[in-house]
Amino acid sequence: MQPDKILNTKLEVETFNYYLPEKLIAQTPIEPRDQSRLMVLDRKNETILHRKFCDLPEFINQGDVLVFNDSKVISARLYGYLANNDRPVELLLLKQHEAGLWESLVKPGRRMREGAKFFVKNNKGKTLCGLVEAILSEGTRLIRFQSGFDPEEYGELPLPPYIKEPVEDTHRYQTIYSKHLGSVAAPTAGLHFTEGLLQEIKDKSAQIVYVTLHIGWDSFKPVKSKDFGDHVMHSEYWKISQDAANTINQAKKEGRRVISIGTTATRLLENAADKNPDFRLSQGEGWADIFITPGYQFKVVDSLVTNFHLPKSTLLLLTSALGGKDFIFRAYEEAVKCDYRFYSFGDGMVIL
Repeated sequence: MQPDKILNTKLEVETFNYYLPEKLIAQTPIEPRDQSRLMVLDRKNETILHRKFCDLPEFINQGDVLVFNDSKVISARLYGYLANNDRPVELLLLKQHEAGLWESLVKPGRRMREGAKFFVKNNKGKTLCGLVEAILSEGTRLIRFQSGFDPEEYGELPLPPYIKEPVEDTHRYQTIYSKHLGSVAAPTAGLHFTEGLLQEIKDKSAQIVYVTLHIGWDSFKPVKSKDFGDHVMHSEYWKISQDAANTINQAKKEGRRVISIGTTATRLLENAADKNPDFRLSQGEGWADIFITPGYQFKVVDSLVTNFHLPKSTLLLLTSALGGKDFIFRAYEEAVKCDYRFYSFGDGMVIL
């Protein structure tokens, strides 16, 4: 497993803060998916347009390559009870280390001490035993499950902690093209896409490719340090096929745009490119530990489709690195004034 990474550059966290009224945090998804709003940012002219997400094909050119993350969210939230006193416990699976061994968040932590045994139950009443093997850094636990454990049988689809209202269809938190199980959070920029919208993009003679990055804890983990240079960036597993690499490399060679659908696909592409001397992509897999901050020189990604991110978050840093901090923060200020919906079930933006 790839070790986690700490950024060497100093960046004060508070300088990436902004005011967001709680009422703008989207609690439910828009239906249909492509009817959410879309803020269009033109970096060259520093102009902002307000459109619907279904209008995205208007800003796609012939020959553009759009890169989607096809990772699928696992049923990572588990509910159970302690073996010795039946007190309830809750777990959020973060990363699988090996078969049956998971790094997890737990609550309440005082009940999940090293050596604690517990049971989880599925909706059919079947129970399975787990054991806290170790307490890791930042309070996470290393959990050993009894043989036969499958999150899809015992768990529920996790929603981010800022979504307080129940969601009727939790699969609305999956993209329509999700394929490979492994994420604990959705690649939310992709939640806006419908089959019809994907077809419109193809009809413009743009190319669509899929890569896989399994999203981990950092997507919702708050930054607690005062400086981003002291923040630990956890690594995430990625995989790219030879066909996808060839399509993207050919586009870069011919000067065609590579448009990343989401910050996770961006991290994958830039991390993979950084591993090669000529920044070309090749078939492979690994652990993405790249920390993209303002001043970073992008090797692959030209444009980005993304949602509006949390204040003082690593994803806001990445967005600012591509769009320019001042321009991005002006866009966020305008989004607040215009009552855009924020975060996972919120509206989107495209940075051209």
